[in-house]
Parts: sequence; C-alpha cells; structure tokens
Amino acid sequence: MNTATHILLGQTLRFAADPFSTPFDTAAQVERRGAVAIADGKILAVGAADSIDVPQGAIVTDYGNALIMAGFIDAHLHFPQTAMIASWGKRLIDWLNSYTFPEEARLADPEYARDIAKRYFDIALSNGTTTSVSFATSHPASVDAYFREAQSRGLRAFTGKTCMDRNAPDTLRDTAQSAYDDSKALLEKWHGRDRLEYVITPRFSPTSTPDQLAALGALWAEHPECLMQTHISEQHEEIEWVQELFPQSRDYLDTYETHGLLGERAVFGHAIHLTEREEARLKEVGAGMVHCPTSNTFIGSGIFETARMKAQGQRVGLATDTGGGSSFSMLRTMAAAYELSQLRGTPLHPAQLIWLATCGSAQVLHMDDKIGNLAAGMEADLLVLDLASTPAISQRSTRANDFWEAVFPTIMMGDDRATKAVWVGGKPVQN
Repeated sequence: MNTATHILLGQTLRFAADPFSTPFDTAAQVERRGAVAIADGKILAVGAADSIDVPQGAIVTDYGNALIMAGFIDAHLHFPQTAMIASWGKRLIDWLNSYTFPEEARLADPEYARDIAKRYFDIALSNGTTTSVSFATSHPASVDAYFREAQSRGLRAFTGKTCMDRNAPDTLRDTAQSAYDDSKALLEKWHGRDRLEYVITPRFSPTSTPDQLAALGALWAEHPECLMQTHISEQHEEIEWVQELFPQSRDYLDTYETHGLLGERAVFGHAIHLTEREEARLKEVGAGMVHCPTSNTFIGSGIFETARMKAQGQRVGLATDTGGGSSFSMLRTMAAAYELSQLRGTPLHPAQLIWLATCGSAQVLHMDDKIGNLAAGMEADLLVLDLASTPAISQRSTRANDFWEAVFPTIMMGDDRATKAVWVGGKPVQN
C-alpha cells in the first residue's frame, strides 16, 4: 500500500451527530479552509488547515473552495439494470416483466456481466459514489463480475445472488436448494475479501416460495455477520399480490420474519406503504430502510416519509435504485428526496440530505465506523465537490449568505460535472 501522506485542502464537512436529532450547526462541522490528512488508505486527521501537521514529504493537493466530504454510499441498486435505466412507462410488475427480467437474463453471459459491471462502476465513480450496495442476478457469474470489478478498483462494495424460484422467467429462476447452495458458495468465496461484503438476497417475497425464503433464512442464521437485503411495500399492487401469495401472513413484513429474514442487519428497499405494526417491528429489531426517491416517482410508487421515519428512530439510508431509479447521481437522488419531503410539508435541510447519502446509509450497512464520514481512522473514501460546476449553480452559490446556501444549489442542480475528484482507499481515482 502507498505509505505517502496526502494532505487535501479545501472546505471540509464532517458530522459529529445526526442532524435529524441534533441542531444542524452542531451536528455538521464545517471548515471553510480545512484539511484532510490521509495515509495507508485511512484518514489520519481532519481539521482547520492551519491546525494539521504536514509531515516532511507529504503530498499536498489544494482544491480551493471545493468541498471535501465522505464519498456517497448508494445503499440499494441493481447494477444489472445499468443498460436499461430510464425505460418508459410501466408500473413495477409490468416494468419487471417488460424490461428488467429480459435484461437480467443477459448476465448469464460472463463477458456481458463483466461489461455491465465495468460500465456501472465507471458511472458511479463519476458521480462520486464510492460504496455501492447492489442486487446481482440469479447467475453466480454476475456476482463474480461485480466483485472482481470492485476489487480491481479497491472499492468497498456489497452484492449477492438475487434468488427467485417462482413468478420469473425460466432464464432467471433457481430453486430453494440452488439458491442456498449458490449463495453459500459465493459467500464463502467473496465475503470479507479485501473490501467486499456478501449480502444474502431474496429479490422479494412474490418471487420466492416459502421454501426458498426459509432456505435463505437458514443461511443467514449460519452467517449472521452478513447483511440481508430485499424489497418491501413499494407499490399497492405488490402488497396485494403478497397477500394473495401468503394468505397466512399478518402482513408483508411477516413473510420475511416467519422465514428468518428479519433482524438488525436486514436492509429493506422502499418501505413506502408500511402498516403501523411493520414500522414498529422494524424499529424494534433495528433493521434498515432505504429511501429510493427517483425510483418512487419514476415508477409511481408513492412517497416515503423520511422525516417521520427518522422521528420514529428508524435507520434510514438513501439510494438511486438503478435502474428503477432514473439517475445514477446521488445529488439528483438527494434533490428528489427534498422534493418528495416538500410534498409532505417536511422539507429536509441540506445537512440532512448529505447525512442520508453518507452517514445514514453507512448506519444502515453497519459500516458507520468505517465509511460515510470524515474522521480519524475512517477509510479514506472521499468526494471533492465543485460548488460552482455550471453557470446556473455558480451564479446562485455566489449569492449565498452561508455555507448551506452555497451547497444547496449543487444538491438541487448538480450532476457528474460537480465531481471534482474522488479518492478511494486513500488513492485518487478521478482527479
């Protein structure tokens, strides 16, 4: 590993607390002329530029007025859907059958899977995303392709074989036994290698029989150190379908809980239309919810009530949900989260939006001691944002009266042009 010390200069943003429960100016710590010292893939120190010791031989990079912060963490996405993002006009179930399943079937070809994985990570990094939590397909080759590409770039990355033994094409269906066997083999092959984490992954209850859910619950019981990811309560039609398929279950969440798929390390995408019982149970066990705002609007799913869920004490992260989501950009995702919260009369502060895309997602992944913030000892996955990346953003930010006014135009109007630099594991990968 490179042992040189790098000193990055610019504006810095780190979080000392959750801005949903602590005043913004206390939770977020901003240095208008700050510094981040990194070496051996870790952050050594963060503070005012004139307070950081610069060792002899350190390499200093001055980013001027750009903002240095933790890289974005996209907590729920489907890398196999990269090529079919922005496919027109369907509700969830029709959209899966018309676009998603045919495209995912193509990843049975290892070469095509490698091409899509490379394409995905190129785009994600260009948008400042340094950690991705993805569903793969039912083909082990798709898991291998994703992990190999992430490993080659030194990324912290999460994925798992997507298990489906019913209500899916023959080209994608597995069985309860093969889901268990394939997932176990892939887990043993990849989990904990370098910065890679295996995630046990039933797609959602409608595409798994009770036997398959039970098999994956058994695997999770054998490997409780892993995350388990799936979907819940994205659309009303989906919930009605679950009720038909699982008539004995109390609700959607119960279809998972009954089969051993509910716990602290569970990560549920969407979670829009939950019952009171489901909300209470998720909080009780400490499971994570992931808000996917561009997907929720694009497919017409509904409005996740971010402020209310956070007020309940729920773990909440943020995600693009590529390719049901309509953008690879976490900036666009934050903008959509703001707009949806406005519709509920609970506008989110810029500090809260950035926290969701970094610290919040890290908490959902149980990785907040490693990624998602600027602090000594954390992994050095950093994003440098140009806060004047376009003429429209620049003219607005120059009129700002404070730091948050300067940042907010980039959240609302920014895209990959705002990505000035990205550091992964202490090394520049886009500069």
